Amino acid sequence: MEGICHSAAGSAAGKDADDLGTLPEWDLSDLYAAMDAPELTGDIEESDRASRAFEERWKNKLEAAATAGGDEGLGAALRQYEALEEVMGRIVSFAGLTYFSDTSDPARAKFYGDIQSKITDISSRLLFFALEINRIDDGIIDAAIKNDPATAHYKPWLIDLRKDKPYQLEDRIEKLFHEKSVTGHGAWNRLFDETMAALRFTIDGEVLTLEPTLNKLQSSDGSERRAAAEALTKTFGENIRTFTLITNTLAKDKEISDRWRGFEDIADSRHLANRVEREVVDALSDAVSDAYPRLSHRYYTMKAKWLGMEQMEFWDRNAPLPETPQTLISWDKARETVLSAYGDFDPQMADIASRFFDRNWIDAPVRAGKAPGAFSHPTVPSAHPYVLLNYLGKPRDVMTLAHELGHGVHQVLAGEQGALMAPTPLTLAETASVFGEMLTFRALLDRTSDPKERKAMLAQKVEDMINTVVRQIAFYQFERKVHTARREGELTSEKIGELWISVQEESLGPAIRISSGYETFWAYIPHFIHSPFYVYAYAFGDCLVNSLYAVYRNAESGFQERYFDMLRAGGTKHHSELLAPFNLDASDPSFWSRGLSMIEGLIDELEALDA
Repeated sequence: MEGICHSAAGSAAGKDADDLGTLPEWDLSDLYAAMDAPELTGDIEESDRASRAFEERWKNKLEAAATAGGDEGLGAALRQYEALEEVMGRIVSFAGLTYFSDTSDPARAKFYGDIQSKITDISSRLLFFALEINRIDDGIIDAAIKNDPATAHYKPWLIDLRKDKPYQLEDRIEKLFHEKSVTGHGAWNRLFDETMAALRFTIDGEVLTLEPTLNKLQSSDGSERRAAAEALTKTFGENIRTFTLITNTLAKDKEISDRWRGFEDIADSRHLANRVEREVVDALSDAVSDAYPRLSHRYYTMKAKWLGMEQMEFWDRNAPLPETPQTLISWDKARETVLSAYGDFDPQMADIASRFFDRNWIDAPVRAGKAPGAFSHPTVPSAHPYVLLNYLGKPRDVMTLAHELGHGVHQVLAGEQGALMAPTPLTLAETASVFGEMLTFRALLDRTSDPKERKAMLAQKVEDMINTVVRQIAFYQFERKVHTARREGELTSEKIGELWISVQEESLGPAIRISSGYETFWAYIPHFIHSPFYVYAYAFGDCLVNSLYAVYRNAESGFQERYFDMLRAGGTKHHSELLAPFNLDASDPSFWSRGLSMIEGLIDELEALDA
């Protein structure tokens, strides 16, 4: 979930924009008609009233409810709690999507901040619920699940909740942490978003926002790539003290929270949230690090030769090969490409994905103030997901569309589980998105017979996989270094830059020269700010999908049904349960080697084409 611009983005305006066709903008009225909609005001007021009533009815009474059943039972309380979460989720989703549409608009920023504050106040009255359930004896909870069908429905949620029990604090401290989040990490997240949206980059007199500037790093013109890198370096450098302060503050904030809760390792809270064991992530990280020479180092050495260079500069890393078609891909063509690939896999998948186009669930244009990058926001099960893109017509933009629609399909299917159990841990949340990319890539490759075009496609896919696996694990290792060092004291911009360069040199290898200026490029990665240690989920998902896709290619029948069952499960099953029908096991160290071998195989194919 990592964009932006009409007036400011010269590269997205004029002829280029005309070539793309009409780009859709999302219609948020399925949530609320406007920021001042009476329905929104009513839902806020009703949530406030209902939260007070819920607290009055159930606080300090849940152990008795667990033995009662019926309308006085724990299952009834869970139904009411889920209904409240659903309404509050709708409110917050609308506020967030409205804000991300234009983070530079003061009215939207105020609206988003006010909504966050109100929902924090309302939800603080519900904090007791999960805390109190976790103080009930396990035997009583097990009996409630066995004897009360309403409670049994929420068994996966209750099992998940128990995993948080060792790290749970006293109620008043939990409430303080919750209420202070608005003026704590929430405020620093917002400062990052608004600062990043306000940045401007000047290239040959043209003033651009972040997304079009980053897009120029994929230009076929080496001088344009260099100019973009220099513009990025200049603006990041001018703002690096702000990003350094944000990073220091959030790392310290996390350390305080982790220390109070008793987490041993700096990433353990993320592993817990992802419902994945530390050993599994360590095995993934080690396997990818060990594979750097076979993957990124080897590929970039080949690419430097293709580009006629002894050594590439860092801004050449994503340069297109000479064989790469430079024609912009229209929105209609991108839509047809992805839906066709999805339909070839299963018509049901294409049917769900087509709703995003037909019902204005996608916001595609680059606009000033719009959040950078791309994401699919699930909102709530009673509504539907929304996809944000910054579409510029590059082949990678088509793959991003396939990726985010994979998330969207997953979120639609998982919505059947309801507000409490639909959310999927990040490690599995990337499965459908990466699988959607793989389907789209394979469909395009199968249609391509021209050797030069095939080489360009394979190279781009290898680069995307390196960016998803190698780069994200390097990001994870960078975060580990930053959070570890921050425990010894505040970090200077120079120190953070040194840590960044150390992991970049190790992961990219000798074929790429890390020139002066690149030490600031850590500053624009939003995952470091919004979701510490999120990034390994991309590598987890890519390696998992590589293994999953191999099963699909070799399966005689029934794969699609098992795949949709996995997506429908949402957050109700552990990764071991979800992968078992495919005879896959992420806790087996060789699992990651198999996933990485597919990338290696594509590099082998490229080498053979070049022979």
